[in-house]
Amino acid sequence: MLRFPYHIRNNPRLRLHKLSLFSCNSAGLMASKTISSSFSLLRLTPSPKRLSTPCKRLVPYLSSKPVSKKNSLSLRTNGFSSIPSANVSAPVYSKDLEDQPLNMRILEILKHKLKQLGIDISACVPGRENRLLCPSCNGGESEEISLSLFINQDGRSASWMCFRAKCGWKGITKAFADGKPSYANLSRVNKVKVKREITVESLQLEPLCNQLIAYFAERMISAETLKRNAVMQKKSGEEIAIAFTYWRKGSLVNCKYRDIAKRFWQEKDTEKIFYGLDDIEDASDIIIVEGEMDKLAMEEAGFRNCVSVPDGAPPSVSLKEVPAEEQDTKYQYLWDCKEYLKKASRIILATDGDPPGQALAEELARRLGRERCWRVKWPKKNDVDHFKDANEVLMYLGPSVLKDVIETAELYPIRGLFNFRDFFDEIDRYYHRTLGYEFGVSTGWRALDGLYNVVPGELTVVTGVPNSGKSEWIDALLCNLNESVGWKFALCSMENKVRDHARKLLEKYIRKPFFDSSYGSSVERMSVEELEKGKKWLSDTFYLVRCENDSLPSIKWVLDLAKAAVLRHGVRGLLIDPYNELDHQRPVSQTETEYVSQMLTKIKRFAQHHSCHVWFVAHPRQLHHWIGAPPNLYDISGSAHFINKCDNGIVIHRNRDPEAGPVDQVQVCVRKVRNKVVGTIGDAFLSYDRVTGVYMDIDEPQKKQ
Repeated sequence: MLRFPYHIRNNPRLRLHKLSLFSCNSAGLMASKTISSSFSLLRLTPSPKRLSTPCKRLVPYLSSKPVSKKNSLSLRTNGFSSIPSANVSAPVYSKDLEDQPLNMRILEILKHKLKQLGIDISACVPGRENRLLCPSCNGGESEEISLSLFINQDGRSASWMCFRAKCGWKGITKAFADGKPSYANLSRVNKVKVKREITVESLQLEPLCNQLIAYFAERMISAETLKRNAVMQKKSGEEIAIAFTYWRKGSLVNCKYRDIAKRFWQEKDTEKIFYGLDDIEDASDIIIVEGEMDKLAMEEAGFRNCVSVPDGAPPSVSLKEVPAEEQDTKYQYLWDCKEYLKKASRIILATDGDPPGQALAEELARRLGRERCWRVKWPKKNDVDHFKDANEVLMYLGPSVLKDVIETAELYPIRGLFNFRDFFDEIDRYYHRTLGYEFGVSTGWRALDGLYNVVPGELTVVTGVPNSGKSEWIDALLCNLNESVGWKFALCSMENKVRDHARKLLEKYIRKPFFDSSYGSSVERMSVEELEKGKKWLSDTFYLVRCENDSLPSIKWVLDLAKAAVLRHGVRGLLIDPYNELDHQRPVSQTETEYVSQMLTKIKRFAQHHSCHVWFVAHPRQLHHWIGAPPNLYDISGSAHFINKCDNGIVIHRNRDPEAGPVDQVQVCVRKVRNKVVGTIGDAFLSYDRVTGVYMDIDEPQKKQ
């Protein structure tokens, strides 16, 4: 006696009509009566113990042909969708499968592995596509049968892919490792699909009942719009589902259903295209929305040149490059409709305002070309929220407001391409001086106030002959900025030991020498209490960027750590001292001038992006005929780009000739200021206290801490 598989015998929903038993003999297989369902008998390898009687197994046979209601077989167990059956009066054999016996042990191992993943292949057919309920997403709210499974005819491997846009789960598994790659099987899942031909009659669609017409009326969709777009209904027992019909050139291509619980599903094995595709034929302006209801809402506002995507929105924008057309499965409907889209010069993306809707807009723009895309801004619902989509705007604000939303759509942003109006808010704040530091921050020296002020996001290059006090002057400047506005700083000072740099900073802060030594003259050394106070100030104000091994730091390494200091500690300034202590490896084909240009560009981008001022110390080249005058910025070793690319250029020069003036006098030469609002070219003179390292205006008496 032939027994059915367990899941068929124990499924109360499975209805078999005119079912009879089949007998087997050595001459062949004869049927006494027909089976009105799509099952085929597969000849399996005979058991060694029963060689005289071939073993037969009953498995489902998937037909790609449309079937009548009379012969339909409903099967929804173990995650399977309803299986269509062919109009046949005798069992159907697959010669390819009959000629290739199955190794049952291998298939059982594969079945066990897939079961561990939640995939039951009890009723699946090797060698062709099988549709199941995806165990990863469970088909979403609509319980869509979206998992496509392909089992090799020899039963050794299986590959699967979920075609729901919000899932996309895919994978491959084998019964045994055979050393042969199986990744090509994933593409076979798509290739074996055969598109069904459907009609209104074959789907048993009906005109909308009064109840559904009233439902649409509540959403401001008229009966006339419903009729023009062939919105229909389909009954299933006591339940009625809305049927959105998808047409192309007058032929029904697909049908999407929506029930009262807002669950969606589509006809299986049909082509996915835009909803309302025929409405955009030869259109130069096209509107793309996220749902069929939004497409109908647009028509109520006077826009028929509108289509809806068939599959909703992804959860987020993919970080990968746009795949090739034949591999872009999630957006295949775009490629299938490219003949309609290529004629459009303006495409308005009116997707939902939530994150998935915005992700959909970005994915569409990536494929359609941002240069011809526009986007809408949905009106505000209250002080916090915006309306979500076109149908919401139509329901609550009316067709005129929806029309205004479309007519005032703005250009879709293209990275790196802007209009001044994108910055009007910032320009207004700059005009009213509400941004902060519009005129920069004072250096703390009156002599420099009219020449040089510190602006966040700028680059200052500082140079000077050796032992002229470049680093000491910058340290004093940082101390002044911390005292006046509380800025914090990252220090990449490769020429200083940490303890020596700490001593210099502490002497400027406490205004007393660190040691009792000859340089301290008769000034009292800082006390232990003052040292502890200074250590706390050091810890709160400065963060060190240092290489802990023998290698030289690269500029990228320095900027990466500086970025971390900005984000973690809120530093507003970065000191890189000096240029020649960095690692400057460059390609053989690249000149030093080209390298310096690229390096300074990176530093400026860092400064602007993080609103952080950068001081970069660079030594001048060897001056063979130097006569004691301040060097020029063009004397910096390496490249003229140091002066060309910086925002501010400063030369620090100390008098070494007692006959020329006081030897404690320091000349600050401002040789370049890009922003005339914050300074100008000129010279300022400061007095330097060698004991404490403090710089003062010449007429200013030394302060006490």
